[in-house]
Amino acid sequence: METFDVFTNQVVDTAQELTRKGYLMATGGNISIRIAGQHAFAITPSDFDYMKMTSEDVCVLDFDLKMIKGHLKPSVESSLHEAVYEVRPDVNAIIHTHQVYASALTLIKMPIPALFDEQVRFLGRSVEIIPYAPSGTGFLKNIVAKHVKNNANAFMMQNHGALVFGIDMERAVHNVEILEKCSLAYLLALLSERDITKIPLAIREIAFAKLRKDQKKVSQVDTYSHGEQNG
Repeated sequence: METFDVFTNQVVDTAQELTRKGYLMATGGNISIRIAGQHAFAITPSDFDYMKMTSEDVCVLDFDLKMIKGHLKPSVESSLHEAVYEVRPDVNAIIHTHQVYASALTLIKMPIPALFDEQVRFLGRSVEIIPYAPSGTGFLKNIVAKHVKNNANAFMMQNHGALVFGIDMERAVHNVEILEKCSLAYLLALLSERDITKIPLAIREIAFAKLRKDQKKVSQVDTYSHGEQNG
């Protein structure tokens, strides 16, 4: 029987790391990783204590959301994760958190413009607000799938939380941390009621081009691996 341990272990390790750092709280949020070479992904179970989670508790689903491995109910946002993997071949890891500062910006529907070079290099030209839809519904899945096609790696879901992507799990965690730093800095700048500066447009486009270069490399590798598997 095929083993998925390398992927399920990454989900557990990441969930516990983010819990220790305060980005995940209680049982909120969810984490997944694409299974290399397959139309499948590993995802956290629904309503489960991250610090008690083991590799055996993580669910592995195919892209029809059929259970390949697992004994617990998968995250209610499983269909959202699957939809992102379908429309974004460059994304190999997805982290949804209720991290505080990004969540605060969702309440005032305030997208984050291009404030820092690092932000654009890893998150995209801006961090947009995805309009509200109830958690775990097809409405949310469809609206997310529509909005994430702009090649950004971070979004804020209105009255909900953050949705962050990575070419791998390590990069996804890195992007969660960049998003929270930018969110806090932006909130403080807004409180000053002063003009908020952005990086120059030319620099923004140079940084974004580097992000797109990384994404295209990953997409090409993924397409090639699927071609080999199906050939």
